[in-house]
Amino acid sequence: MNYGAINIDPETMGGTPVFTGTRVPIQALFDYVETGETLDEFLENFPTVKKEYAQQVLKMASKTLTSEKLLSENFA
Repeated sequence: MNYGAINIDPETMGGTPVFTGTRVPIQALFDYVETGETLDEFLENFPTVKKEYAQQVLKMASKTLTSEKLLSENFA
C-alpha cells in the first residue's frame, strides 16, 4: 500500500512502513527527531529520502497528534 510519502509492502522490509522508493523506515526519522537531530541531518544521512516526503510524514504526524477527532478514532 502506498500512502504518498509512505509505502507499506510485505516484500519490503517485512512490511515496515518506509519512505516511498527507499528501504528507509519511517521510524528512523522519528528516532532522529527524538534525539534532537535536525531534518537536514536526517536527510544528509539518508540521501535516498526526498525532503518533501520527510516533510509530508512530519505533517501527517502533526495532524494526527493535534486532531482530537483523529486521536479519539485511532487511540481511544
